[in-house]
Amino acid sequence: MRAAYSAQRAVVRRFKPEGYLAVRLLVPPELVPHVVVATAFMHRTDDLLDSGPVEQRRDAFGAWERDVRAGLRGERTAQDPLVRALASSCGLVPPLGERVSAFLDTALTDLDFSGFATEADYQDYLDAYSLPAVLVASVLTPLTPEMRVACRAWIDGGQRLDSVTDLAEDLAAGRLTVPQETLAAFSVTRDDLAAARDTPAVRALLTHLLDLADDSLAKGAVLAELTRPASRPMVRALLGLDDLTARAARAKGAALLRDGARPSVPGALRLLLREVAAR
Repeated sequence: MRAAYSAQRAVVRRFKPEGYLAVRLLVPPELVPHVVVATAFMHRTDDLLDSGPVEQRRDAFGAWERDVRAGLRGERTAQDPLVRALASSCGLVPPLGERVSAFLDTALTDLDFSGFATEADYQDYLDAYSLPAVLVASVLTPLTPEMRVACRAWIDGGQRLDSVTDLAEDLAAGRLTVPQETLAAFSVTRDDLAAARDTPAVRALLTHLLDLADDSLAKGAVLAELTRPASRPMVRALLGLDDLTARAARAKGAALLRDGARPSVPGALRLLLREVAAR
């Protein structure tokens, strides 16, 4: 079991180094393995849903879902190391198991994604796919009704921020998460974005999208007050990293259409050190 958990630590450290560092420094030690495993599970599932032809992805996810559910029921003893670690963590942190099951119920929403026609379509996707994926939060603190409202605002802000910072990557993969009605409102086409055209309309669209993200993230900031005290430094750090990412995105402007944006390293380190001191 130690080897199974260590394998997930290596995965998370590789694909999300700043998040891994924040977890190791700020999350109460007894919760670190569970947060790491939840993050690794989401990463694996996203990869399965995003890689290859649709039918191949559907088959791969189906096999993965069966393995995970069997592991959660304790039916297999020689599973994938991630399944073994996840089953162990869900046994020790029951709310995590509930969130994993709820997420698996709706995960195919992302596989069938073909873009949003309207803002309402985006909001439906948020409720069907993004909100059930609040796995890390279920480890850090009990999800009361008030917490769920704040979580939704935070997830909405993060999703909107990702839609901007991942524009270049998404367009290269034939995916676009900006609603068609929003593009039309700014007289911007998919071709404008794919060609990375730096026009006043494109810049106005990007500013609008980042404004929406900032507004939702600001509403979600109440999470730092609602969560239990031991988890507050980590939640504040996550909120701070989102803010740094949004600032980096604004600074890049239309260059976001050629490459994404990440938090500045000095800014991220200052943020983490401040929260380490607070903890």
